[in-house]
Amino acid sequence: MSNYPYEYERCLDMEQIGESPQRQTHSLEGFVPLLGLTEGCGALLVILIFVWTSFYRNGFSWRSNPGLEFNWHPLLMVIGFVFLYANAMLIYRTQRNVRKRRLKLIHAGLMLFIVLLIVIALIAVFDSHNLASSPIPNMYTLHSWVGLTTVILFCCQWVAGCITFLFPGLQTPLRASYMPIHVYFGVAAFIGAIASCLLGLNEKAIFTLKNKYADFDGEGVLMNCIGLLLISFGGLSVYLVTQERYRRLPRPEDEVLLSG
Repeated sequence: MSNYPYEYERCLDMEQIGESPQRQTHSLEGFVPLLGLTEGCGALLVILIFVWTSFYRNGFSWRSNPGLEFNWHPLLMVIGFVFLYANAMLIYRTQRNVRKRRLKLIHAGLMLFIVLLIVIALIAVFDSHNLASSPIPNMYTLHSWVGLTTVILFCCQWVAGCITFLFPGLQTPLRASYMPIHVYFGVAAFIGAIASCLLGLNEKAIFTLKNKYADFDGEGVLMNCIGLLLISFGGLSVYLVTQERYRRLPRPEDEVLLSG
Protein backbone atom coordinates (compact mmCIF):
# COMPACT_ATOMS: atom_id res chain seq x y z
CA MET A 1 0.00 0.00 0.00
CA SER A 2 1.33 3.43 -0.89
CA ASN A 3 2.18 6.10 1.69
CA TYR A 4 -0.66 8.41 2.58
CA PRO A 5 -0.21 12.19 2.19
CA TYR A 6 -0.43 14.52 5.15
CA GLU A 7 -3.91 15.54 6.25
CA TYR A 8 -5.13 18.68 4.59
CA GLU A 9 -7.47 19.94 7.26
CA ARG A 10 -5.29 22.73 8.62
CA CYS A 11 -7.55 25.67 7.83
CA LEU A 12 -5.52 28.54 9.31
CA ASP A 13 -2.26 27.40 7.77
CA MET A 14 -3.97 26.87 4.44
CA GLU A 15 -5.41 30.34 4.40
CA GLN A 16 -1.93 31.71 5.01
CA ILE A 17 -0.36 29.73 2.15
CA GLY A 18 -3.30 30.13 -0.21
CA GLU A 19 -4.42 26.47 -0.18
CA SER A 20 -7.50 25.75 -2.29
CA PRO A 21 -10.94 25.32 -0.60
CA GLN A 22 -11.08 21.80 -2.06
CA ARG A 23 -8.10 20.74 0.07
CA GLN A 24 -9.47 22.56 3.14
CA THR A 25 -12.38 20.08 3.30
CA HIS A 26 -10.17 17.06 2.56
CA SER A 27 -9.04 15.06 5.57
CA LEU A 28 -7.75 11.52 6.02
CA GLU A 29 -8.55 11.50 9.73
CA GLY A 30 -9.75 8.04 10.71
CA PHE A 31 -9.19 6.56 7.26
CA VAL A 32 -6.38 4.14 8.12
CA PRO A 33 -8.11 2.60 11.20
CA LEU A 34 -11.38 2.24 9.28
CA LEU A 35 -9.58 0.69 6.33
CA GLY A 36 -7.79 -1.75 8.64
CA LEU A 37 -11.10 -2.73 10.27
CA THR A 38 -12.71 -3.17 6.84
CA GLU A 39 -9.92 -5.36 5.51
CA GLY A 40 -9.90 -7.37 8.74
CA CYS A 41 -13.63 -8.07 8.37
CA GLY A 42 -13.10 -8.99 4.73
CA ALA A 43 -10.23 -11.37 5.47
CA LEU A 44 -12.17 -13.04 8.28
CA LEU A 45 -15.19 -13.35 5.97
CA VAL A 46 -13.14 -15.18 3.32
CA ILE A 47 -11.60 -17.47 5.95
CA LEU A 48 -14.99 -18.39 7.44
CA ILE A 49 -16.60 -19.04 4.06
CA PHE A 50 -13.67 -21.33 3.24
CA VAL A 51 -14.04 -23.12 6.60
CA TRP A 52 -17.76 -23.58 6.00
CA THR A 53 -17.42 -24.97 2.46
CA SER A 54 -14.37 -27.10 3.27
CA PHE A 55 -15.25 -28.66 6.62
CA TYR A 56 -19.02 -28.40 6.98
CA ARG A 57 -19.90 -28.87 3.29
CA ASN A 58 -17.18 -31.51 2.61
CA GLY A 59 -14.89 -29.59 0.25
CA PHE A 60 -14.77 -29.15 -3.50
CA SER A 61 -15.08 -31.12 -6.69
CA TRP A 62 -16.21 -30.49 -10.24
CA ARG A 63 -18.74 -32.26 -12.47
CA SER A 64 -17.85 -35.72 -11.15
CA ASN A 65 -19.59 -34.72 -7.90
CA PRO A 66 -22.24 -32.00 -8.50
CA GLY A 67 -23.01 -31.72 -4.80
CA LEU A 68 -19.45 -30.67 -4.02
CA GLU A 69 -19.19 -28.61 -7.20
CA PHE A 70 -21.79 -26.29 -5.69
CA ASN A 71 -19.32 -25.28 -2.97
CA TRP A 72 -17.32 -23.29 -5.51
CA HIS A 73 -20.32 -21.00 -5.92
CA PRO A 74 -20.44 -19.36 -2.45
CA LEU A 75 -16.64 -19.34 -2.11
CA LEU A 76 -15.92 -17.63 -5.44
CA MET A 77 -18.85 -15.25 -5.14
CA VAL A 78 -17.68 -14.02 -1.74
CA ILE A 79 -14.04 -13.74 -2.83
CA GLY A 80 -14.82 -12.04 -6.15
CA PHE A 81 -18.18 -10.32 -5.88
CA VAL A 82 -17.68 -9.08 -2.31
CA PHE A 83 -14.04 -8.93 -1.16
CA LEU A 84 -12.28 -8.10 -4.45
CA TYR A 85 -15.14 -5.88 -5.62
CA ALA A 86 -14.87 -3.74 -2.48
CA ASN A 87 -11.10 -3.44 -2.86
CA ALA A 88 -11.46 -2.55 -6.54
CA MET A 89 -13.80 0.30 -5.55
CA LEU A 90 -11.47 1.43 -2.78
CA ILE A 91 -8.32 1.37 -4.90
CA TYR A 92 -8.59 5.09 -5.69
CA ARG A 93 -8.48 5.81 -1.96
CA THR A 94 -5.95 3.22 -0.80
CA GLN A 95 -3.48 3.88 -3.67
CA ARG A 96 -3.95 7.63 -3.94
CA ASN A 97 -0.29 8.32 -4.85
CA VAL A 98 -0.36 6.06 -7.90
CA ARG A 99 -0.89 7.78 -11.24
CA LYS A 100 -4.47 7.92 -12.47
CA ARG A 101 -4.08 5.95 -15.68
CA ARG A 102 -2.39 3.05 -13.87
CA LEU A 103 -5.14 3.08 -11.25
CA LYS A 104 -7.78 2.87 -13.97
CA LEU A 105 -6.05 -0.07 -15.63
CA ILE A 106 -5.71 -1.90 -12.30
CA HIS A 107 -9.35 -1.15 -11.47
CA ALA A 108 -10.54 -2.45 -14.86
CA GLY A 109 -8.29 -5.51 -14.61
CA LEU A 110 -9.61 -6.39 -11.15
CA MET A 111 -13.17 -6.06 -12.40
CA LEU A 112 -12.39 -8.36 -15.34
CA PHE A 113 -10.91 -10.94 -12.96
CA ILE A 114 -14.08 -10.70 -10.85
CA VAL A 115 -16.16 -11.41 -13.98
CA LEU A 116 -14.09 -14.58 -14.52
CA LEU A 117 -14.71 -15.74 -10.93
CA ILE A 118 -18.44 -15.00 -11.31
CA VAL A 119 -18.65 -17.05 -14.52
CA ILE A 120 -16.99 -20.04 -12.82
CA ALA A 121 -19.28 -19.66 -9.80
CA LEU A 122 -22.38 -19.56 -12.02
CA ILE A 123 -21.26 -22.63 -13.97
CA ALA A 124 -20.77 -24.45 -10.65
CA VAL A 125 -24.27 -23.68 -9.37
CA PHE A 126 -26.04 -24.52 -12.64
CA ASP A 127 -24.07 -27.77 -12.93
CA SER A 128 -24.89 -28.72 -9.35
CA HIS A 129 -28.59 -28.31 -10.16
CA ASN A 130 -28.67 -29.84 -13.63
CA LEU A 131 -26.32 -32.79 -13.02
CA ALA A 132 -27.79 -33.88 -9.68
CA SER A 133 -29.38 -37.34 -9.51
CA SER A 134 -32.68 -35.53 -9.02
CA PRO A 135 -32.29 -32.29 -11.03
CA ILE A 136 -33.09 -29.09 -9.15
CA PRO A 137 -35.01 -26.26 -10.90
CA ASN A 138 -33.02 -23.12 -11.76
CA MET A 139 -33.82 -19.43 -11.32
CA TYR A 140 -36.96 -19.62 -9.21
CA THR A 141 -35.76 -18.16 -5.88
CA LEU A 142 -35.41 -14.50 -4.90
CA HIS A 143 -31.69 -15.14 -4.35
CA SER A 144 -31.22 -16.18 -7.98
CA TRP A 145 -33.23 -13.23 -9.31
CA VAL A 146 -31.35 -10.67 -7.22
CA GLY A 147 -28.03 -12.36 -7.99
CA LEU A 148 -28.49 -12.49 -11.76
CA THR A 149 -29.74 -8.88 -11.85
CA THR A 150 -26.66 -7.80 -9.91
CA VAL A 151 -24.33 -9.74 -12.22
CA ILE A 152 -25.89 -8.11 -15.30
CA LEU A 153 -25.60 -4.64 -13.73
CA PHE A 154 -21.98 -5.33 -12.79
CA CYS A 155 -21.05 -6.43 -16.33
CA CYS A 156 -22.81 -3.41 -17.87
CA GLN A 157 -20.91 -1.19 -15.43
CA TRP A 158 -17.60 -2.71 -16.45
CA VAL A 159 -18.24 -2.27 -20.19
CA ALA A 160 -19.53 1.30 -19.78
CA GLY A 161 -16.60 2.20 -17.54
CA CYS A 162 -14.02 0.86 -19.99
CA ILE A 163 -15.59 2.78 -22.87
CA THR A 164 -15.96 6.00 -20.91
CA PHE A 165 -12.73 6.17 -18.91
CA LEU A 166 -10.20 4.20 -20.96
CA PHE A 167 -11.13 5.29 -24.48
CA PRO A 168 -8.58 8.06 -25.19
CA GLY A 169 -10.65 10.03 -27.70
CA LEU A 170 -13.63 10.62 -25.42
CA GLN A 171 -14.16 14.22 -24.39
CA THR A 172 -13.46 15.20 -20.78
CA PRO A 173 -16.94 16.75 -20.14
CA LEU A 174 -18.57 13.46 -21.16
CA ARG A 175 -16.39 11.50 -18.76
CA ALA A 176 -17.11 13.98 -15.99
CA SER A 177 -20.88 13.81 -16.54
CA TYR A 178 -20.87 10.00 -16.46
CA MET A 179 -18.71 9.70 -13.34
CA PRO A 180 -21.54 10.18 -10.75
CA ILE A 181 -23.63 7.59 -12.61
CA HIS A 182 -20.72 5.14 -12.64
CA VAL A 183 -20.08 5.60 -8.93
CA TYR A 184 -23.77 5.29 -8.01
CA PHE A 185 -24.42 2.10 -9.95
CA GLY A 186 -21.08 0.65 -8.86
CA VAL A 187 -22.09 1.03 -5.22
CA ALA A 188 -25.61 -0.20 -6.05
CA ALA A 189 -24.20 -3.37 -7.64
CA PHE A 190 -22.01 -3.97 -4.60
CA ILE A 191 -24.99 -3.62 -2.26
CA GLY A 192 -26.90 -5.99 -4.55
CA ALA A 193 -24.05 -8.50 -4.26
CA ILE A 194 -24.17 -8.31 -0.44
CA ALA A 195 -27.96 -8.74 -0.48
CA SER A 196 -27.72 -11.68 -2.86
CA CYS A 197 -25.12 -13.39 -0.65
CA LEU A 198 -27.29 -12.93 2.43
CA LEU A 199 -30.34 -14.35 0.65
CA GLY A 200 -28.35 -17.31 -0.66
CA LEU A 201 -26.80 -18.02 2.73
CA ASN A 202 -30.18 -18.00 4.47
CA GLU A 203 -31.70 -20.12 1.71
CA LYS A 204 -28.92 -22.70 2.02
CA ALA A 205 -29.24 -22.81 5.80
CA ILE A 206 -33.00 -23.45 5.67
CA PHE A 207 -32.82 -26.01 2.84
CA THR A 208 -29.89 -28.05 4.19
CA LEU A 209 -30.06 -27.73 7.97
CA LYS A 210 -33.86 -27.75 8.30
CA ASN A 211 -34.79 -28.43 11.94
CA LYS A 212 -31.16 -28.31 13.10
CA TYR A 213 -31.03 -24.61 12.20
CA ALA A 214 -33.57 -23.79 14.91
CA ASP A 215 -31.55 -25.82 17.43
CA PHE A 216 -28.51 -23.54 17.09
CA ASP A 217 -26.51 -26.14 15.23
CA GLY A 218 -22.80 -25.27 14.93
CA GLU A 219 -22.99 -24.91 11.17
CA GLY A 220 -26.03 -22.65 11.46
CA VAL A 221 -24.26 -20.40 13.96
CA LEU A 222 -21.24 -20.19 11.63
CA MET A 223 -23.50 -19.24 8.71
CA ASN A 224 -25.13 -16.52 10.81
CA CYS A 225 -21.67 -15.18 11.71
CA ILE A 226 -20.78 -15.11 8.00
CA GLY A 227 -23.95 -13.13 7.38
CA LEU A 228 -23.05 -10.57 10.05
CA LEU A 229 -19.57 -10.22 8.56
CA LEU A 230 -21.10 -9.65 5.12
CA ILE A 231 -23.16 -6.78 6.52
CA SER A 232 -20.22 -5.31 8.47
CA PHE A 233 -17.78 -5.53 5.57
CA GLY A 234 -20.34 -4.17 3.12
CA GLY A 235 -21.33 -1.27 5.37
CA LEU A 236 -17.75 -0.25 6.08
CA SER A 237 -16.77 -0.48 2.41
CA VAL A 238 -19.70 1.67 1.28
CA TYR A 239 -18.88 4.23 3.97
CA LEU A 240 -15.25 4.52 2.85
CA VAL A 241 -16.23 4.76 -0.82
CA THR A 242 -18.90 7.42 -0.33
CA GLN A 243 -17.06 9.74 2.08
CA GLU A 244 -16.07 12.85 0.12
CA ARG A 245 -13.28 13.72 2.56
CA TYR A 246 -11.48 10.46 1.75
CA ARG A 247 -11.50 10.79 -2.01
CA ARG A 248 -8.33 11.03 -4.07
CA LEU A 249 -7.50 14.61 -4.99
CA PRO A 250 -6.87 15.14 -8.73
CA ARG A 251 -3.34 15.86 -9.91
CA PRO A 252 -2.32 18.18 -12.74
CA GLU A 253 -0.86 15.31 -14.77
CA ASP A 254 -3.99 13.12 -14.52
CA GLU A 255 -5.78 14.47 -17.57
CA VAL A 256 -2.61 14.45 -19.68
CA LEU A 257 -1.93 10.82 -18.78
CA LEU A 258 -5.52 9.77 -19.45
CA SER A 259 -5.61 11.40 -22.85
CA GLY A 260 -2.43 9.62 -23.89
